[in-house]
Amino acid sequence: MALGAMVGACKEPPKPATQPAVATTAPTRFEYSKIYMGMRTRLVVYASDETTAVNACRAAFDRVGKVDDVASDYRKDSELMQLCATAATKPVALSDDLFTLLTEAQKLSELSHGSFDVTVGPYVQLWRRARKEKALPKPEEIEAAGKLVGWQKLQIDPVTRTAHLAVAGMKLDLGGIAKGYAGDCAIQVLREHGITSALFEAGGDIVTSDAPPGTDGWKIELVDAGPDMPQSLTVHNVAVSTSGDTMQFVEIGGKHYSHVVDPHTGIGLTSRSMATIVAPKGLWSDPLSKPATMLSAEELAELLKKYPGIKAYVRVLK
Repeated sequence: MALGAMVGACKEPPKPATQPAVATTAPTRFEYSKIYMGMRTRLVVYASDETTAVNACRAAFDRVGKVDDVASDYRKDSELMQLCATAATKPVALSDDLFTLLTEAQKLSELSHGSFDVTVGPYVQLWRRARKEKALPKPEEIEAAGKLVGWQKLQIDPVTRTAHLAVAGMKLDLGGIAKGYAGDCAIQVLREHGITSALFEAGGDIVTSDAPPGTDGWKIELVDAGPDMPQSLTVHNVAVSTSGDTMQFVEIGGKHYSHVVDPHTGIGLTSRSMATIVAPKGLWSDPLSKPATMLSAEELAELLKKYPGIKAYVRVLK
């Protein structure tokens, strides 16, 4: 993983208890995991008893599952894929979740001058195959895919809350924003169930609420931290996201290509950089961590002025 919390073993929540357990004098740590969005998703919570933890975490996982139902680009029946199949012929009404995700994505696309772009699905499909086959996409394939890519081709109507795709065959990819948003949703559900100290993790995305009892915060280690950077962060009530090519990359012809694709070129990044973003919510930290690996220091600083309460840690890998 690009980012890790200092926590222990995982298990799926057991079935909800029918009888309440006796509350302990101090909150106890519980940890559970389930597979969503194609990866292990973890919840670490402090609760008065196991019954409270189980019921709260089951509700939070259910909420993450609903986001997955909306945003998955692997499942043909997801709301996102249904949108891609029909929105080139007519505007399609959006659920609250998809409207939030697409609206936030389009805002960042405009502010980052297209460095973040959820219309990159055709490029992403090419590079998924490239990683599997260890062969670069052909130039003509990149060119053909490029005709379906461009954030301006996705049109969101905020009044009718509909989306329209300008070109048939477009494929949207929310992999760069959905996990952070799912974390926000999970933490909110846990709060509603009385859990105020919790951590959500999915891949390189973490969302936290209050610090664990008796501590200053959740300790998050920075992988490949530079000499002038902290080796770890102690945080609470923030989201932390890391993007880079430490884990997901392919080496072809002696060249290192990241899983992060530059929307301007359709090529996996070769800059060998990593970025960690600390933000008030995962809906910001997750997508901002992608352009942070592409933009110059000056461009990134200008972008982050539009997002209050952000800290960025960018390092170049050898």
